[in-house]
Amino acid sequence: MDWVERAERLLYDGEAIEESVRLDGGGVVVTSHRVLAFTPDREGANFHQVDRPNVDGVAVTTKGDWQFLELGVKALVVGGVLVGAGTMVSLDGLVGNVSLDSGGAASAVGIGGMMGMLQTMLTLMAQLDDLMRLFGALGLAFAAVVLGVYLWSRDRLLVIGVAGDDDIELAAPDEDGLVARVEAAIVPGAAAGEGRDPGPSPPDDPLA
Repeated sequence: MDWVERAERLLYDGEAIEESVRLDGGGVVVTSHRVLAFTPDREGANFHQVDRPNVDGVAVTTKGDWQFLELGVKALVVGGVLVGAGTMVSLDGLVGNVSLDSGGAASAVGIGGMMGMLQTMLTLMAQLDDLMRLFGALGLAFAAVVLGVYLWSRDRLLVIGVAGDDDIELAAPDEDGLVARVEAAIVPGAAAGEGRDPGPSPPDDPLA
């Protein structure tokens, strides 16, 4: 059911609709007393209402899944550190030319097997900088994919600030002047910059 078109069913006695603004998947209906927000495409309740004096402002923002952003930043940092370390430190130059092959002398005293194991470890260490660069590059590629998913998942939202309560978020189209149009519907004179009615002027001082 399109509640934006049928908002009159939700009105109280003496309440009247002053403005309706349709948004992506929902909309805002401004009555003489309240602001009715319909958000069927958002998580949580499909309907929100707030008394007009409690509306604290209207703004447009973007919001995405912070889990993707956090994971992407972590992968970016780890990948950058590995690539930097693998580029700056050349382990091949430090241990690549070290040889523990002592031939028959090691075999004579029975430590040939241990020397072979140490030589294998040195060979692996000589390749460690290459492995760091490889895994660092993979981390950076993974970070690029995750951050791309985060950017793709971001939504453009119209946020109605509510004093003393949670703000109301609605999916908003990419439309110029959207904030001014909604604010003008909620706050009389907002589009013309008139501000709020300051009230009656004080009476003239009879002693002046």
